Amino acid sequence: MSSESRCPICQTPLAGERETREYAPFCSSRCKLVDLSHWLNEGYRISTPLDDLSPEDDPTLN
Repeated sequence: MSSESRCPICQTPLAGERETREYAPFCSSRCKLVDLSHWLNEGYRISTPLDDLSPEDDPTLN
């Protein structure tokens, strides 16, 4: 199994250390903006509404 990291948007193989790349964890400014667009247009969602969590489920209270 390969430990090669890939851009989460376009799946391009990434070279170099993650911390040293300018657009980490993305391969380019374009992919970084595509990801931001997904967040702003509510393409990404949290699976459990925060209102439905019980106090036992909240790790900050334990």
